[in-house]
Amino acid sequence: MTGVISTRLLSSLLVVLGSSMLVFIIMYLLPGDPVLIMLDGNASSPEAIARIKSHLGLDQPFHVQFYRYFTHLLQGDFGVSRVNSDPVLPKIIEHVPATLALTLVSASVSLIVGIVLGVLSAIHRNGVIDFVARFIGLFGISMPAFWTGILLLLLFSVQLGWFPAMGSDGWKTLVLPGLTLGLVGAGFIVRMVRNTMLEVLGEPYIITLRAKGLSERAVMYRHALRNSLIPALTMMGLTIGELLSGTVVTETVFARQGIGRILADAIMSKDIPVVQGVIFFTAIIYVAVNLIVDISYSFIDPRVRRSQLKGGV
Repeated sequence: MTGVISTRLLSSLLVVLGSSMLVFIIMYLLPGDPVLIMLDGNASSPEAIARIKSHLGLDQPFHVQFYRYFTHLLQGDFGVSRVNSDPVLPKIIEHVPATLALTLVSASVSLIVGIVLGVLSAIHRNGVIDFVARFIGLFGISMPAFWTGILLLLLFSVQLGWFPAMGSDGWKTLVLPGLTLGLVGAGFIVRMVRNTMLEVLGEPYIITLRAKGLSERAVMYRHALRNSLIPALTMMGLTIGELLSGTVVTETVFARQGIGRILADAIMSKDIPVVQGVIFFTAIIYVAVNLIVDISYSFIDPRVRRSQLKGGV
């Protein structure tokens, strides 16, 4: 088992480093002069612009800039913001907890709502509950996060006054953004769990369990649901990426502090060190979640554990 986890950790590290390299190349190839964007239209002499480029190292060829970026990254040096000269790493660390809290709440909403509705939908196939569950799932998938967020704001903040419309202080400010993102992920999980449950319920061993007189509750929740969780967990790992990217929009709509909002501001001002730093941290979170999901397979399904121990991967 230790070998399996070590292999997963090594591949995860390569994914994080690869994503960082890809982001650097994309940011380098973007059109526009970053110094002119930093000056925001303020007049400046060509000599002054050349001095700024030299100071930031932007006058160096691609391979020199890339080597410097990568060596600094390996040393934990994310550089400084080109907008306000603040160090990038402390700024990201300061805002990561807010985004993690939002992602955790959203993932919990997605997982709980998705599994509960998916199971109920499969059990009551073609009934009213099935129709309602599928409608909620379709709503979550089809509606953009910003549109759902605005609807929730109008209903629960403006009309009912139950939750604050913006801010990031206190648990109440997490409810509406968490629901906004959580419903998106729940839509995919509802469909995945429903389809998997229906397939499992048609398996011969389920018929055998029923023929032996096992209660319907035990068949559903002890055997069918357990075998349906692996696809749901796989979907949850992929959904985390959607939730992290969704924080850019959601944190902007609800005026929350977090790395999603920092990323949106940095992209607008072409603050490349901040963009690279935020995407590096996002890649770490995404890879870590998928690593946990990958390892959890072996605890849910003994067949996966035996296969991993036998194959070592």
